[in-house]
Amino acid sequence: MKNIFFLILRRMRRPLILLISVYAIAVLGLVLIPGQNAKGEPWSMDFFHAFYFVSFMGSTIGFGELPYPFTDGQRMWTLFSIYASVITWLYAIGSLLSLIQEPAFRQAVIRSVFQRAVKRIREPFYLICGYGDTGSKLVHALAKYDTHSVVIGDDQDRLNELEIGTTHLFVPAICADASDPSILADAGLNNHYCKGLIALTNNDEINLKIAITGKLLNTSLPVISRSDNHDTGLNIASFGTEYIINPYESFANRLAIALQSPGIYLLDQWLTGAPGSTLTDPVFPPRGKWILCGFGRFGKAVYHKLTAENIPVQVVEADPDTTHPPAGTVIDRGTEADALLQAGIQEAVGIVAGTDVDANNLSIIITAKMLNPELFCVARQNNQENQPIFQKAGLQLITQRSEIIARKILSLLQNPLLADFLIAIRSQEEPWADQLLSKICTVTDDLIPVNWIVTINESDSPAICNKLREDEPLSLVILQNHPQQRDIQLPCVPIMLRRNHDSILTPESTTALKVGDQILFCGRDQARKQMQWTQNVTDYLDYVITGKPRPTIRLPAWLRKKINS
Repeated sequence: MKNIFFLILRRMRRPLILLISVYAIAVLGLVLIPGQNAKGEPWSMDFFHAFYFVSFMGSTIGFGELPYPFTDGQRMWTLFSIYASVITWLYAIGSLLSLIQEPAFRQAVIRSVFQRAVKRIREPFYLICGYGDTGSKLVHALAKYDTHSVVIGDDQDRLNELEIGTTHLFVPAICADASDPSILADAGLNNHYCKGLIALTNNDEINLKIAITGKLLNTSLPVISRSDNHDTGLNIASFGTEYIINPYESFANRLAIALQSPGIYLLDQWLTGAPGSTLTDPVFPPRGKWILCGFGRFGKAVYHKLTAENIPVQVVEADPDTTHPPAGTVIDRGTEADALLQAGIQEAVGIVAGTDVDANNLSIIITAKMLNPELFCVARQNNQENQPIFQKAGLQLITQRSEIIARKILSLLQNPLLADFLIAIRSQEEPWADQLLSKICTVTDDLIPVNWIVTINESDSPAICNKLREDEPLSLVILQNHPQQRDIQLPCVPIMLRRNHDSILTPESTTALKVGDQILFCGRDQARKQMQWTQNVTDYLDYVITGKPRPTIRLPAWLRKKINS
């Protein structure tokens, strides 16, 4: 508001001075020019009557000669005052309209409105810098969990989506430089409701500056940053950034996991997928010769992971001077049959189309499948708009940068234990993964499960916590039993228990509970809601433990809302 007021005063200074001067001269003239009263006696208008007359005269709303008919001198002066005030008003109004159209003024107004909108948020929110495909996916995913966001973007057309209400939550957004500390401050960087800063722009250097600014201005605020470049990622990590996500390395890691253990890869896909969507089928990338088309940042990450698995990789690259591919690279785009035949497509078992052009990637896959229909096909999708085409291309794996980043961040924000679980399971054997997959299938009805954390403390599980403080032994099975039919198990699976700094994967139902435990569950959302009755209400907990019928109770409204949320 200070900026707006300053701009108005600066731009309107000359018109306002001129308008005041004209009014002052007109008033002074009416006071000095003698008039006549009803008796024909000399009469002079005082300053109050003169100002009153000039005020409605200058606004051209019509007037009479008050309080007495004017003399010729007064009428001559009134004519002069009318034309002078009208011309001055036109000049002032024109200056005001010009001010309103100035980009600086409009930006100041937008920024002021944005500041007030952020200050009105009275619930936890995340500050998201960058609103491309990734930012859009993340904002909409958070809204599904009733979590607020504040957005800083550089594309007004994309931000207009939020203006028309594409989510059920209001999302304050501004088109500005997200690396500007003052903009970050306006967006709520130091607001105590802000629970995290997320840097998702397409420029690693900007993400680096955002992360540095966040850590310097609010040292306690968690920061998540995207980084497409390995070296920049190390720089971002050097000053305490909690999470750095490289989409290319993330996909390459997943591809390596799929080669090593398809079951572990499938667990990762199921537990980080969109709840309610259909469970994805397992994939079995074959071992043998692979062809990699494109040796940019994505291609390099995939190449290093495949070669680390002792898989021979033939690279096809159109610009070797820029990307510096390994010796023996076929110099071509890979979209033509001759280049793929030269690369050995007929004896290959898999192909990765990893260029930064979607049309080229699709062309590579179609040509490769014509030459070798048995290929395991992987393609990089760069633009969200092309998703329907890629889904029809018969690909076994599609890597979409925005999807990888959004899913990773959402899992970190909504369920921090899940990230630790996904890291821990990489050391497990395939039979262990197959057994857990089977358990999940039995409780989810072929739908991606919801995952949630139960913490044994006063705020999250007061009923259980009170029992444990009374030295009454309780085991994990009480959380899995239905609070109204204790012989029926809820459709959920405990997949990890965190106690102090130790983690137990797939804990047994007989595992004793302790105050401070965190249990990671996956299953149906109805199981999460039913479990909260056991966590919060002592009568339901007693019924689950003893089997004695629980008394009829009427819960306070605030507790019913908490349990059913």
